[in-house]
Amino acid sequence: MRAVTGLFTVQLQNKIVEPDSVKDPSLQIKSAKAGELPGKRGRLHPVLGGCLIINADDWGRDPRTTDRTFECFQHGALSSASGMVFMQDSERAAAIAIEHGFDVGLHLNLSAPFSAPGTPTRLATDHQKVREYLCARRSARLLYHPGLANSFEYAVASQLEEFTRLYGRTPDRIDGHHHMHLSANVLLQGLLPSGTIVRRHFSYDPGEKMLRNSVFRLYSRALLAGRYRVTDFFFSLPPLAPEVRLRRIFSLTQRSVVELETHPVNPEEYRFLTGGDLLRWTTLCPPAATFGKPAVLQSAQDRLRTQ
Repeated sequence: MRAVTGLFTVQLQNKIVEPDSVKDPSLQIKSAKAGELPGKRGRLHPVLGGCLIINADDWGRDPRTTDRTFECFQHGALSSASGMVFMQDSERAAAIAIEHGFDVGLHLNLSAPFSAPGTPTRLATDHQKVREYLCARRSARLLYHPGLANSFEYAVASQLEEFTRLYGRTPDRIDGHHHMHLSANVLLQGLLPSGTIVRRHFSYDPGEKMLRNSVFRLYSRALLAGRYRVTDFFFSLPPLAPEVRLRRIFSLTQRSVVELETHPVNPEEYRFLTGGDLLRWTTLCPPAATFGKPAVLQSAQDRLRTQ
């Protein structure tokens, strides 16, 4: 099995600086050069001030996940969700979202078995090949596998097509189960539609996880910036302690676009979202009504033109 790694050397030689550090969030806005953001690509920015997007993953994975997520939506705790296709509750979840106007994007699944009955045989076979490769070891998603290019392409295209069938539209944003949408094959093959909102890597404090993830972040960030739109920051809701972590995250929403990932099926996160804690933390910047509503978000290039 061959893996292509030459891209790593190219990106290191170009000395791409990772901007995810939250040491000085004001630099995030200033660093958005118009020349780096062609067309609709680049970072998303609110028209005025900051923006908090709370997105629930795994919508449609199973009935319990769908129901817990929908309860949080009814509480006004969520901006959006990321929907899985070819899963046990995908059909019902799509119907609920359409009926209630719940903003749903595609949660690309390349790492968990499909659970919906009647999954096409070819898709199940190609998806299994991709899944076994990516889940075999942590480094697999960093390496481009030419022998699986067709399987990756078919697995991604089939999920895009199924999402369109279920929701009556193409997805305007894409993230991935276990963040496998950032695997080398997906990015280097250009399998995600250009101009789509695509979830970035987790943001971190200065020095956090750099040794383990720096090379992977370098080359994938370069590909994301050239083709897609991304938020300024991306965090997971847990851990909920210490409080200083939440204070730091929510303070960023005053002047930056921040996506907060949650899984309401987890009891601790469900209680936080529905029990009043969220309201206490988001008094100054409540969750956006949707993820990518044009009236709320615009490309950084458009924002710079108005300044």
